[in-house]
Amino acid sequence: MGYHLHDPEELDQWDDRPTDVRSLSVAAGYDYQDSKLGLRVYELAPGEQSGLSYHYHDEQVEAFYVLEGTLHVETPEREYVVEPDQVFFVDPGSPQRAFNPETADSSTRVLAIGAPSVDDAQSYEPTEDD
Repeated sequence: MGYHLHDPEELDQWDDRPTDVRSLSVAAGYDYQDSKLGLRVYELAPGEQSGLSYHYHDEQVEAFYVLEGTLHVETPEREYVVEPDQVFFVDPGSPQRAFNPETADSSTRVLAIGAPSVDDAQSYEPTEDD
């Protein structure tokens, strides 16, 4: 059996993204590429996005659970507003961009879950038809 207790505030920045992101799954010893689960905490200041530009995943399901503030998620069809204690799911093949708007009054804290934890993000360029 194995158990892991981690405080995101005590973890180092996970990668070179321009926003504050801490990987709970990596801290627990789950390899980024070989795990069934990716679990991260994002702190998005006004004007910041979750780190990836508009994109979609081939296999990965993403879920964004808002801890504090409000998360905006742009899709080809519309923009969603996700409030605290709400969760937004993104199916594989569904383009999106998660962000905290420049006009926001405060930061947004989000628990992001990706399963499986694979590096399968593909860039997406919206068209006039979107």
